[in-house]
Amino acid sequence: MKWKDYPQNIKVRLITSFFNRAVASAVMPFMALFFAQEMSKVWAGSFLIITVFIGFFVNMIGGYISDRFPRKKVLVMTSFLSACMFLLMAVSLLPTDRWIGLFALAYVFFIIASSLGRPAMHAIIIDSTTPENRKAIYAIDYWMVNLSMAIGAALGGLLYLNHQIELFMLLTVTSASLPIAYHIWLKDERVVSLKKQHHNVLIDLLQNYRVAFQDRPFVKVVIGSMFIFSAEFSLNSYIGVRLAESFQTFTIADFDVAGVRMLSLLNIQNMLLVVCFTFVVNRFTDRFSKKHVLLTGLLLYSIGYVTITSANSWYLLILFNFIGTIGELVYSPVRNAEMANMIPEDKRGSYSAFSNISFSGADLLARSTIIIGAFLIPTMMSVYMGVLLMIGTLLVYTGLFVRKPKRKLANRPEII
Repeated sequence: MKWKDYPQNIKVRLITSFFNRAVASAVMPFMALFFAQEMSKVWAGSFLIITVFIGFFVNMIGGYISDRFPRKKVLVMTSFLSACMFLLMAVSLLPTDRWIGLFALAYVFFIIASSLGRPAMHAIIIDSTTPENRKAIYAIDYWMVNLSMAIGAALGGLLYLNHQIELFMLLTVTSASLPIAYHIWLKDERVVSLKKQHHNVLIDLLQNYRVAFQDRPFVKVVIGSMFIFSAEFSLNSYIGVRLAESFQTFTIADFDVAGVRMLSLLNIQNMLLVVCFTFVVNRFTDRFSKKHVLLTGLLLYSIGYVTITSANSWYLLILFNFIGTIGELVYSPVRNAEMANMIPEDKRGSYSAFSNISFSGADLLARSTIIIGAFLIPTMMSVYMGVLLMIGTLLVYTGLFVRKPKRKLANRPEII
């Protein structure tokens, strides 16, 4: 599929998200460090945990809103608010005695604004694609996400320590261009809008997600994806901690590679593989059935992450990180496209918001591996990770391909 053949909304979404994510990736990973330096570690940890919960619940509200109201208006308003919040953050850094209270407040409202708009952005991809071209579009989206994050990480490494104000001003300018781009180029696609079923908005919102929760195949894919993603997320939690504590330092041309640097090498390898091989793998897998592609990808992914969970040799870590990343490149576009095909037309925003449980749950599972790893030896942690991945694979496969016809029950109106 060539760029000129992409729907206009997809082009707008890919381009704007690329630049916004590149600049945001230069700042957001440093928020914990920023608040820890300005306040304290306890304050920073508590504050950021609160914002995670705020973002999760607001995201669910955003899914409901994006189904009830025109998505273009939702995106223009939320992206404008996000730009205003970044401007406030930049302004709060200008005085010598920084206004940390204003910065923290602006950060909270940025989380609220971005979480409200995120489901609408995800739903636009589904609105503007067909089952035939979704796999290709999800592949390029996946590629651009990783490329923009790599650029953002490099930008943040260069500018964060000594040029924070300039970095936030750059983020402000980039964010301010998004609502303008959405207003000019984004089209309101003709999709079925969600009708209000109850006078009480809260009951209507809960009823909307009740329908999603009763869609058993979709729930199986969401829960299964949570188990699968937890393996990748554990790279920067349990695996990172284990490498920092027990990895044997080795030297390459007078350059010492300790555990933390080994973790960085694995992350760099992951991003480079995604940037270089996404389209090659996608074209290769197009000739095979989606069921076989999904299972093959998840098998490779599982073999890779189960091994690096306990491996302590640099060559094993590099080899099996390669296998795991290739597996991710194989299964990810199929999972994303088939999952999108399951979503009812009038609930795309709500289902997209509901599917974010995969990421929130995976993050919690990955963090819990640090605690579990304190009681289990690394080989047992590999077994634990293998069990999670087996369960995840079974749930995703059966949810997507075994019980898919029963999904239509979820479209029936529910009565309270």
